[in-house]
Amino acid sequence: MAKKQFKAESKRLLEMMINSIYTQKEIFLRELISNASDAIDKIYYKALSDESLVFNKEDYYIKVAVDPSQRTLTLTDTGIGMTQEELENNLGVIAKSGSLAFKQENEAKDGHNIIGQFGVGFYSAFMIADEVVVTSKALGSEEAYRWTSKGADGYTIVPAEKDGVGTEIVLKIKENTEDEQYDEFLEPYRLRAIIKKYSDFIRYPIKMDMKSQKPKEGSEEELEEVVEEQTLNSMVPIWRRNKNELTEEDYAAFYNEKRYGFDQPLKHIHISADGAVVYNAILYIPENTPFDYYTKEYAKGLELYSNGVLIMDKCADLLPDYFSFVKGMVDSEDLSLNISRELLQHDRQLKLIAKNIKNKIKSMLQSMLKDEREKYEKFYQAFGRQLKFGVYNDYGMNKGDLQDLLLFTSSKEKKLVSLDEYISRMPEDQKYIYYAAGDSIERIEKLPQIELVLDKGYEILYFTDDIDEFAIKIIANYKEKEFKSVSSGDLGIESDSEEAKDETEQNDNKELFDGMLAQLGGKVVSVKASKRLKSHPVCLSSEGELSIEMEKILKAMPDSGNMKADKVLEINVNHEVFQSLKKAYGSDTEKFNLYTQLLYNQALLIEGLPIQDPVEFTNDICKVMV
Repeated sequence: MAKKQFKAESKRLLEMMINSIYTQKEIFLRELISNASDAIDKIYYKALSDESLVFNKEDYYIKVAVDPSQRTLTLTDTGIGMTQEELENNLGVIAKSGSLAFKQENEAKDGHNIIGQFGVGFYSAFMIADEVVVTSKALGSEEAYRWTSKGADGYTIVPAEKDGVGTEIVLKIKENTEDEQYDEFLEPYRLRAIIKKYSDFIRYPIKMDMKSQKPKEGSEEELEEVVEEQTLNSMVPIWRRNKNELTEEDYAAFYNEKRYGFDQPLKHIHISADGAVVYNAILYIPENTPFDYYTKEYAKGLELYSNGVLIMDKCADLLPDYFSFVKGMVDSEDLSLNISRELLQHDRQLKLIAKNIKNKIKSMLQSMLKDEREKYEKFYQAFGRQLKFGVYNDYGMNKGDLQDLLLFTSSKEKKLVSLDEYISRMPEDQKYIYYAAGDSIERIEKLPQIELVLDKGYEILYFTDDIDEFAIKIIANYKEKEFKSVSSGDLGIESDSEEAKDETEQNDNKELFDGMLAQLGGKVVSVKASKRLKSHPVCLSSEGELSIEMEKILKAMPDSGNMKADKVLEINVNHEVFQSLKKAYGSDTEKFNLYTQLLYNQALLIEGLPIQDPVEFTNDICKVMV
C-alpha cells in the first residue's frame, strides 16, 4: 500500500510534537499507557449497554516488553482495538481524538472516565523512536491492520495478523547521540520507575518481565537469576479508598512512598469533594522544615493527577505561598488540560480547587491549634515564619486568613500564646496589645523599656523573629485593639496627674535636654524625660512607623538604603546619674558633653546597635574613672 502523507497542518503539528511540546521525553510512556487504559475503558462502556459482552476486569491488562538487541519497546493492551478506518482517523489525522468522540457519545458511567482528549499523546512516541508500528484488531472484527510511520514523512496501513482483540505498539528506539541517551528506554528498571511515577494508579495491571534473585532450588545460600512477570502499578490509589478503611500508618506509608519528605507527617487531611468541582486530595503538614525551604531553590506545589495519571510533579497554582509547606496530591477529572497535558489552562475549576484547598488547610491548622496544641506548636516552630511572611506579603491581603494562627512568646505565660488568648486576659483598663522586639527572649527581658508595662501588670508579646514586627505593623489591630511597642513614644499608660508631672519635669529641664540634643548633633530627634524608666538611667525610644528593631533588620539587608528610625533619647530624671548630669551642665561643659556621649552610647548598646567609635567610647569611660 502506498505511503500516505499527513495533512499539512498535521505534519507541522507532528514536528512540534517531536521537538517542543513535551518537556520530558519520558512522558511518551505515560501517554501510550493512558491510551491503552482508554482502550480497555471503552470495552467496559460497551459492556454496560451490550448484554452479549461480559467485562471481567481480570482479563484486561497492559504489557510492556523490551528487546535491547533489536532496540524495540513494545506495549500491548487487551482493549477495544481499532479498525482500518479508525487507524486512519485516529492516527492519520493528528489532534483527532477517538477517546474524545467516544466520551461525547457515552457520558461517564460508574466513575470511569476517558482520559485522552486531544489525540496527540500517541505522537510523543516519535520523541524517542525512529519508527512506530501499531498493529490492532478491533472488537467484533476478524481483520487486523498495521499502521507504520517513521515520523513526519507519512504512514502506511496494511492488513496484518493478530490473534486477539487489542493493540500492539512497537517502538524502534533511536540510537544514542552526544546529547541524548535513548538506551534508558530499553532498561526495565528505568521503565518501571517511569510507570510508577506517572501511571501507578492506572486501574488496569501494567505488566512486565523483570529479573530478580531467588534462592536456588535445593540450596538456602546460593542464588539464581529468574525472569518473572510482575505487575508494576498499584492500580487502586489510596485517595479513592474509603477513609474508614485507612489507618494512620496507611497515610504515613503513602507520604514516605511518594517521598514528600524524610520525616513523618504531623497531620494529614483526606478530601473527597463532590460539588461545583469534583476532586480527591490528600494533604500533609510535614514535621520538619525541608533543608532548602527558605531558599530560592525550593519549589512549592502539589502533585496533580488527572483521573489517576500524574500530570504535574508540583502544581504551584494549587497552594498560596504562605501554605507552601503543605505536601500532597490532587486528582480531578474536571481540569482543562493543554495539548500536552503537562500544563493547565487557568480555568475556573483550578481556581475553585485551589480556594477549597486553602480553606481546608486553614481549618486543619485551626483544629490543631485548638485540639492538638503540642503538635501545633511543633508545626509552628518549623513553619510559623512562613505564616508571618504571608501576613506581611501582598500588602496584608491575607492577614484575615492568618492572624488567628500566629503565636508569640508571652511575658506572663512564658510560652507561646495566640493573639486571641492575649486579648482574653487583658485587664479592662488596658488600651493596647503591647509587644517588645529583640534578638532573643533573654535580651528582651533585660530591656529598660519593659519595666513600666510590666509594673502595670500588662502582658507583653516578645518578638524574636525578624519578620514579627513587620507583620504586626500590617495587622495594625486585632479585635479592635491596636498594637503598641514598649519602645514607642507614648505607651498610653499614665494617668492625667502623671502626665502633668512629666510635662513639668520636661519643662524644668528643657535647656539641659536642648544642650544634650545639640551635643549629639542629629543622632537623635529629641531628648526628653522618660515616663517608662524605673531603675535604668537611659534608653532609646522611637517616633513614627519605623522602629529601632526594624531599622536593624533593614540595615542587614542588601540595597536597603539608609533607612533610620527617628530615635529619642530618654533620661530617667529620678536616677542618681541624672543628678551628676545636671550638676555638670551648670558647672563643667566638658564633663556634661562627656556624660551625654556616654549615656547615648549606653542606650545604643542596650538596643544592640553599633557604637560609631568604640575606641572613643572606651577612652570616655577611662576619663570618668580617673
